[in-house]
Amino acid sequence: MYEAYKTIYEKYSGDFLILCDHASNLIPDNINHGELGISKFDMQRHIAYDIGAAELSKKLGECLKSSVILSNFSRLVIDPNRGEDDPTLIMQLYDGSIINGNRNLKPAQREARLNLCYRPYHLAIERLIKEKNPEILISIHSFTPKLNGGKKRPWHIGILSSHDKRVSKPLLEHFQQKSDLVCGDNEPYSGSLVGDTLDNHALKHGRLHVLIEIRNDLIETLRGQQQWANILANALIKIKKEII
Repeated sequence: MYEAYKTIYEKYSGDFLILCDHASNLIPDNINHGELGISKFDMQRHIAYDIGAAELSKKLGECLKSSVILSNFSRLVIDPNRGEDDPTLIMQLYDGSIINGNRNLKPAQREARLNLCYRPYHLAIERLIKEKNPEILISIHSFTPKLNGGKKRPWHIGILSSHDKRVSKPLLEHFQQKSDLVCGDNEPYSGSLVGDTLDNHALKHGRLHVLIEIRNDLIETLRGQQQWANILANALIKIKKEII
């Protein structure tokens, strides 16, 4: 039976809950017969999922002895890091690729994706928050080194936030002190998006949180994933001691 999410390390009761919105490039079989009308190559690109983010999240959970929740559907099916009324919830064009299976969707088809994928994932996040009562929510993402036709992105890591910077500000300062790292402040994206995962599960409830973006060429391998899990874990443990 299909499940819209996977939970890892539920036995742990650490101080963090790690979320990975774009963990998978899976298209469930009962969504458009398991395909969206794009190539296998496109389904392996950053447009379909956050490359390396799932394994990084698992390794970070192990380092922090904290639970992890991973989405189990491609962001091209429906993007869990958007509000239900966001026009980019189901993308028809992404970084130069037309998503034919998302064109001319009927309201019933959109609702089916919400009920199969989006809503169960967010309900599971709320369940884990209530059960684990984490002190800080950590959202893990990755970004491509270069968009189609765009300039090369210089950042190794981006720390994203909205108006609540209790975690993001000290974490950003921590990484900006590292001479071997280029750290972006709300780069390559802004962390202020009404209706996104952290807006719904953290900002609206006053929960401590941060969204972390790692450039995906740095976490394509097991070695890179473990290296960055260690870097993030050490930083998060340090910051937590300072702010709590």
